[in-house]
Amino acid sequence: MPGIAAKRLATVTSFLIAGIFTLDNTASAMPAFARDYGVSCNVCHAAYPRLNDFGERFAGEMNFRLANWRDHTVQTGDETLALAKALPLAARMQGFVQARDAESVDPVSGEVAADSSLDFQAPYLLKLLSSAPLTDNISYYFYMIFAEKGANTEVIVEDAWFSYDDLFNSGVGLQLGQFQLSDLMFPREVRMTFQDFMAYRFAGITYDRGVLFGRGFGPVDVSLGLVNGNGITQNYNVTSPGYRRPDHLFDNDTGKSIFGRIGTTMGPASVGLFGMAGEQRNATGPAGLDTGDRDTDKTVIGVDASGRISDGWYWFGQILWNSWDGFLDPAIDYQWTAGFAGVDYVHSDKWVFSALVNVSDAGDLADTDTIYEGIDMQTLTFAASYYFMRNVKGVLELNVDFLDEEPQSGLYYTGHLSKENYFLVGIDAAF
Repeated sequence: MPGIAAKRLATVTSFLIAGIFTLDNTASAMPAFARDYGVSCNVCHAAYPRLNDFGERFAGEMNFRLANWRDHTVQTGDETLALAKALPLAARMQGFVQARDAESVDPVSGEVAADSSLDFQAPYLLKLLSSAPLTDNISYYFYMIFAEKGANTEVIVEDAWFSYDDLFNSGVGLQLGQFQLSDLMFPREVRMTFQDFMAYRFAGITYDRGVLFGRGFGPVDVSLGLVNGNGITQNYNVTSPGYRRPDHLFDNDTGKSIFGRIGTTMGPASVGLFGMAGEQRNATGPAGLDTGDRDTDKTVIGVDASGRISDGWYWFGQILWNSWDGFLDPAIDYQWTAGFAGVDYVHSDKWVFSALVNVSDAGDLADTDTIYEGIDMQTLTFAASYYFMRNVKGVLELNVDFLDEEPQSGLYYTGHLSKENYFLVGIDAAF
């Protein structure tokens, strides 16, 4: 595999089964399905957006379709054409009011650009979603963000892929497009808290472009994929060299990141082993803010587990070990760890309570006088959701930061300069 150091490739492929694999397609809440099939959201959701067992099968092995999906298409008399009777669209919108301690600090100058203890974050998120079967084996899914975190200047596409559930009648599933590598473990889009699964963001295993194969072998599910390794925002003009060529390159080199997961059930728990090996450009410049021109090896190994304690109680946890070789100094291999654990309690049709712990240790990236010192994190989040309707909920959330606030210690303003406590109240709806 060009561009991937042999030792990193061996680390991951040593526990991945080559050949035939299982997909894990878990998407955000889609009222378009309820609208199309005439069912309630609770068919697929234990509590929006958390999926129940059927919802996970619907998004995975059923490839986003019910057996009678063709009954909901336009009857054209042409068996080689399957069009939904109405364009399958859904929307999700969030708005919050947040009281918080955190500031926006320039790492180089130390200038505080924003320091609001009371923040009206509405709309926080506004996105349009669509998904439908196209053939007996092919489905699509995508969503577009019209506004997120105050940015209202452009439409951003994040998830966007085609899925094929039985490639060459082999039982192999295939997914091609943009997706999150971390969806193999715990999809961020269906978490119950406003607070994120920060280990995935720190490790850089969220959105990328590539292909994912999957298959089940009895009690074992195996997935293996390749991605460009440079996210979903970069593209390059094809010049060849020349003038106004029509095409673009989505990647800057041939080397790809390889990733995969082996999962099974052990008693009441589902457990998995995740691995990723690839390359990333080094960090350079003041406070490590700039991207360099060196390709450096990157390895992620993770263990995840989840299960149900009793009716209504769900638990989950993840830990990641990360190795970024030569990321800052070419002579140093930087090791660091991150993880999270949480529980969701579906008390009733009206109330759901959640708790989430994020713990990260910057390890060798500590005391580097770069922004990567900020990987250090110790937070506890409590959330309560009140459901006005199946698809409309009010949200209360409290986040407690256990790290001490630290003064500037180097040339740049990095590290834990301000606390991250917050209290949030708001509304989250899918329609």
